[in-house]
Amino acid sequence: MAREGRIVAVLGPTNTGKTHYAIERMLGYRTGVIGLPLRLLAREVYDRIVAARGPSVVALITGEERIVPPRTQYWVCTVEAMPEGIGADFVAVDEIQLCADPERGHVFTDRLMRMRGQHETLFMGSDTMRGPIRALVPRVEFHARDRMSELAHTGQRKISRMRPRSAIVAFSVESVYAIAELIRRQKGGAAVVMGALSPRTRNAQVALYQNGDVDYLVATDAIGMGLNLDIDHVAFAGLSKFDGRRMRNLAPNELAQIAGRAGRGMSNGSFGTTGEAPPIPDEVAESIMGHRFAPVARLQWRNPRLEFGSTEGLIASLEEGPPAPILARGREADDLRALRALSAEPEVRARASDARAVRLLWDVCRIPDFRGISHGEHADLLEAIFAHIHDRGRVPEDWIARQIARIDRTEGDIDTLSRRLAFIRTWTYVAQRPGWVEQESHWRDATRAVEDRLSDALHARLTQRFVDRRTSVLMRRLKQKEALLAEVSENGEVRVEGEFVGRLEGFRFRRDTAAAGQEARTITSAAMQALAPHFHLRADRFYNAPDTEIDFTEQGGLMWGEQAVGKLVASDDPMKPRIEVFVDEEAGVEVAEKVRRRLGHFMDRKVAALFEPLIAMQRDEALQGRAKGFAFRLVEGFGILPRGGEVAEEVRALDQDARGALRKHGVRFGQFTVFLPALLKPAPTRLRLVLWSLAQGLDTFPEAPPPGLVTIPADRSAPRGYPAMAGYRAAGTRAIRIDMLERLADMLRAEDTRGGFEAKPDMLSITGMTLEQFADLMQGLGYRAERGERAKAKPAPVAPEEETPATEAAPAPDATAPDAVPASLGQTPEVAPAAPQPPEGEAGADGQQLQDTPRDPAEDAAADRSATEPAAPEAVAPVTEAAPAADDVPPDAAAVGHGDSPAVVPSAPQPPSDAPAGVGPEVQTTPVPDQEETEVFFTFTWVGRPRTQARGKPQRDAAGGRAGEESGKPRGKGRPKGGKPKGGKPPREAKPKTFTAGPDRKGKDRIDPDNPFAAALMGLKGKE
Repeated sequence: MAREGRIVAVLGPTNTGKTHYAIERMLGYRTGVIGLPLRLLAREVYDRIVAARGPSVVALITGEERIVPPRTQYWVCTVEAMPEGIGADFVAVDEIQLCADPERGHVFTDRLMRMRGQHETLFMGSDTMRGPIRALVPRVEFHARDRMSELAHTGQRKISRMRPRSAIVAFSVESVYAIAELIRRQKGGAAVVMGALSPRTRNAQVALYQNGDVDYLVATDAIGMGLNLDIDHVAFAGLSKFDGRRMRNLAPNELAQIAGRAGRGMSNGSFGTTGEAPPIPDEVAESIMGHRFAPVARLQWRNPRLEFGSTEGLIASLEEGPPAPILARGREADDLRALRALSAEPEVRARASDARAVRLLWDVCRIPDFRGISHGEHADLLEAIFAHIHDRGRVPEDWIARQIARIDRTEGDIDTLSRRLAFIRTWTYVAQRPGWVEQESHWRDATRAVEDRLSDALHARLTQRFVDRRTSVLMRRLKQKEALLAEVSENGEVRVEGEFVGRLEGFRFRRDTAAAGQEARTITSAAMQALAPHFHLRADRFYNAPDTEIDFTEQGGLMWGEQAVGKLVASDDPMKPRIEVFVDEEAGVEVAEKVRRRLGHFMDRKVAALFEPLIAMQRDEALQGRAKGFAFRLVEGFGILPRGGEVAEEVRALDQDARGALRKHGVRFGQFTVFLPALLKPAPTRLRLVLWSLAQGLDTFPEAPPPGLVTIPADRSAPRGYPAMAGYRAAGTRAIRIDMLERLADMLRAEDTRGGFEAKPDMLSITGMTLEQFADLMQGLGYRAERGERAKAKPAPVAPEEETPATEAAPAPDATAPDAVPASLGQTPEVAPAAPQPPEGEAGADGQQLQDTPRDPAEDAAADRSATEPAAPEAVAPVTEAAPAADDVPPDAAAVGHGDSPAVVPSAPQPPSDAPAGVGPEVQTTPVPDQEETEVFFTFTWVGRPRTQARGKPQRDAAGGRAGEESGKPRGKGRPKGGKPKGGKPPREAKPKTFTAGPDRKGKDRIDPDNPFAAALMGLKGKE
């Protein structure tokens, strides 16, 4: 046994300052050695002594790290790596109670019995070691130290209710990760400390906790071995652990060693359980708080006097029994297990033939199994290392370089990086052994560099997975009660103290949806505190923004650019809806009121601009009596009133002066609708639908039809009155724009509705429909559509018999023919007409100008009479007379649908057989029997009610009026009860008209004006 000086045992619970006392005592001597239980704690003590004495005199020796300056005075080591025989003045061993540890206890027992300083030897640990130390170490002095703070038991507590500055202790890597992930979601994050971490990773994780970036620490029982942290509470997530062979419950002194980490210095601490751990029994809790535990009865021991003559002798010396009853032979350690496995290999036995080789074999077997893969793989690696050193004297550099290169990769997850760190620790240990590699300093630096890179990568992955820096930063700043700095980008991203927390949408903060629980509450609190000045700045900018930046949606929302800032709410005045703003309460009443005023100004100007004719008519003091009342009616209807029911009576009650006064404001008295053409434009229609939907109390507002369309599909699921507010009138399966309906009605008045007529190209053109679609529309208007087929006439040139002047080639069409086109329609016979433009002066729904047909009072009086007593349209309409005006005359047709299919203009219909053919002598139509083609045509006859309405039940239009009053033929003198219009001369023949594809020989000198080839034929004749 070495020369002994003073031997002192400083015993007591945790937080008594034993380690600090040992460091002070060592620095009082010229040289000293201190052994610590963990390389993490060794690194911590090394840093403290370096700070006091400088790096040139302090050495650090652990299994994987060796820093030995030339002028070393103080040695900081793990207990296994303590150098022997250096004759240091001072020797200290910390956590001496680990002599009872089943795995490492024999090493601590050996240091207790054999390590001595020339002037002083210090053993530090629990008071449970008093008896064994007295029995094994003569002349020992005992110094008892009391805990500097109190330790209290707080019982069970949920992780979600864990207070800040707490450490949660688990006994498996899986449990540590699961708890850390839960704390990240609920508390913002946690630092992770495990014994398997490299010192660099552990220090980085501890720094997160010590700096306040996180308030929680999740660790294994590694924190119980002297790590000094600012912990207020220790919570056990389990009370049992796997000791390498079996699961066992922790002893009270082991729990006390960990719980004692709570309360550093003069600060009191507490301990308890959490998660799935059962409550700590009361008697155990009392012993922990009172630091009263059963003394250690047996110490682990292994024979330090080894025989190296042969592998068998070495194994026998290791298995030798203890010399004293208080000592117990420890369980078979990893190094002894590896020695047994290698000594059974013939090649190893052959190499281990002398004492030097056996000693080398034993040194190789003591390489720790850092990888923990399996005993067999660990033995194979040790055999390879032993063979290289024995045969070559060194580990080959190319071989170790390949091993390190496979490990030197920083990609991967936490588990992958942890495995690589375990692998590099093996080669770090090999590089630290003197004489095992050729260039010791190079490989020490190389393995250390790889370990540092992997440690940094592992720290980054741990932080990324278990720490929400955003929440931790915000919580720390909120706790410090400092003003937070917020930044709002152009796209609305909000960053507080540089951390993304959410978006600012208008005047409402939308926090990051990835946050939940405490994290979400922290983000919201921090953001609202930081955004207070931004709300006022944004409100000022919004108040001064031009109207072009603000708009309303078809659902009544109010937008500032792409951000919703409010919505419209119904009020007593449909033209002045209320404003509901979208402003967070935290923004304040002043901001909300400023936003409300700005939106109110916008809506007032929008209504005044788009409904200017209505507003002007509403404010016109010149309107009196019934004109003023009807103007009020128009304002209530947002500028559109279907003529039916009470509206029809009110229209008939208006005298010509009242109508003239209303016409000055742009009011048009159509046959189906009284409306202001200027309000049929897309912008007023869009606003009208929103205001009408608000007034009707609809949950979902119907959308405005696409602009520029004449007909649209009739939506049967739309709210009652929607077609009129959209500027359309429903008929059948489609709805037609009301201004185009009036123009179609003008055309229909010139037709023989009783005897039947065919559609003219102008009718198809303004509706944009095919002939079949138009037939469906007409049936919806109350007409019967009779489908027929006939041979399609084909023009064939023939030799002229005689020359006829061009002026006589195309006489005027017979005005008495039922299908003759009125001259007022402006039909161009040779070309199918394009969609007709509205008369100049009025605005249709597609932006075209419309205008009331000027009329004299006599015409208005006649129109009013026809509204109640209409006469059936004449079968013969002279071309010299203009078609009846559209104003105030009920039509023979209801509304037409909107053509979403492209407009198809068919060829001009053929004249009836009894009408002149209109073919000149040069060109005539001749049938081709072997290639005869047929064409479809429809004959329309007024029947009085639409096809979709059952007989005996009057149909209601979109405004609730009777179809017979406004949408079809009105009842009165001109219409008998049977619904068939009368008036005009009946056709000469009661039988249906027939047509033929052959030429009309009687009138072969006439050219049909409806024939699309008429102009070409006339031109050809003229040339001849």
